[in-house]
Amino acid sequence: MPGSTSVPSNPGSRSSSSSSGPVNGLLPLTNFEPLPLFRDVPSSEKQSLFVKKLHLCCCVFDFTDPSKHTREKEIKRQTLLELVDYVTSGSGKFTENVLEDMTKMVSANLFRSLPPSSRENSAVSESFDEDEEPVMDPAWPHLQIVYEFLLRLVVSTETDAKVAKRYIDHFFVLRLLDLFDSEDPREREYLKTILHRIYGKFMVHRPFIRKAINNIFYRFIFETEKHNGIAEMLEILGSIINGFALPLKEEHKLFLVRALVPLHKPKCVAMYHQQLSYCITQFVEKDCKLADTVIRGLLKYWPVTNSQKEVLFLNELEEVLEATQASEFERCMVPLFRQIARCLNSSHFQVAERALFLWNNDHVVSLVAQNRQTILPLIFSALEMNNRNHWNQAVHGLTCNVRKMFSEMDPELFQECQRKFQEDEEKSKGIEEKREITWKRLEAAAATKAVSSEAVLVMGMAPSFNQQRTMVGV
Repeated sequence: MPGSTSVPSNPGSRSSSSSSGPVNGLLPLTNFEPLPLFRDVPSSEKQSLFVKKLHLCCCVFDFTDPSKHTREKEIKRQTLLELVDYVTSGSGKFTENVLEDMTKMVSANLFRSLPPSSRENSAVSESFDEDEEPVMDPAWPHLQIVYEFLLRLVVSTETDAKVAKRYIDHFFVLRLLDLFDSEDPREREYLKTILHRIYGKFMVHRPFIRKAINNIFYRFIFETEKHNGIAEMLEILGSIINGFALPLKEEHKLFLVRALVPLHKPKCVAMYHQQLSYCITQFVEKDCKLADTVIRGLLKYWPVTNSQKEVLFLNELEEVLEATQASEFERCMVPLFRQIARCLNSSHFQVAERALFLWNNDHVVSLVAQNRQTILPLIFSALEMNNRNHWNQAVHGLTCNVRKMFSEMDPELFQECQRKFQEDEEKSKGIEEKREITWKRLEAAAATKAVSSEAVLVMGMAPSFNQQRTMVGV
């Protein structure tokens, strides 16, 4: 494996872009000559050589033009691989000066301005297409190895967290979090793993990391609704939430209410819903008293015109109900089943079908059976309308099954609901017939008075505002 070249001892500041030339211009490219390999120098000189290689790798190249600096790029790539091997080999504790040089090299290569999003059009961001080709960073041949180097540095037993925290500090963590907005999924995957490892190793940074992620969520929810790394950050949080001690701290409950539940609001929720649902369910499983809060939060952000999003909400609702106890269920069942009744009557068959599938869950059926006196009257009308009119055969069949389940569960209640439904139907027909008669009388009276242009008032029902406008010819 070829070596790399040396650079001045001052590697310069962090790079602002991955597509710039050599950092700070400190090293003329004509001077790029291979340094010795680690195996070719005595052990006493290896750390010095390691630092020289770190300084070299602070140079960042332009990858938008594959034909530029190909020799120098290959020298740097081979040097980065050597650095990874050196860190992995565990050649002794890293001194404070070496740790500083290591983080400077990482910063110079990774911390850069991300290019403008290729999906700036909000209409595109609203529709989640899994088959869409991801954007790949042309600098990945170097970036990948730098990420691997950082990962090995963080997990290495030779890295003393008490010393390293001075360099892998809050600023470093914030810059890492900024990179989660990269469109390259390979980069976000590395960032997810590294940030999770940092969270595990540097306990002092844990509250700060949680707060920083919160702030990213707030900006995404209430300002931009555009971010590429929400799913990856939620995946990290899923693992963190899983490790929360009981009883849950108030800070963690506030995080659920203020950040996780409002994440259901953005139109692009499908991009991260699986990870979000897992985090939400983790909270309910840890503290069943949060079920009411979560369910009411779902109802608050329930979609009105987006059927695919509605199906996602129903999927999540079932998972939450699985972990819900009877006492919490009773607190939210009325608004919940009013919404489920609307879903049952949805003209979109997937929404109606998914709502009916709730009755395939034994725990949900048990909760409903205990509270059938309240629930059946709320959804009976929706079941009857589906049974009579729904266009989809699968929905019609599932509706019949649910009706049969209720009729067997409590025949008297079922008959009472059926009787009330018929009474309400008769009342509705009577009101409609009366309205029709009133309009016919109005039309007949208007026809006879048309020539004289006199105002017409039909007795028996107070005219509405629109009817008044019609009568005076407005």
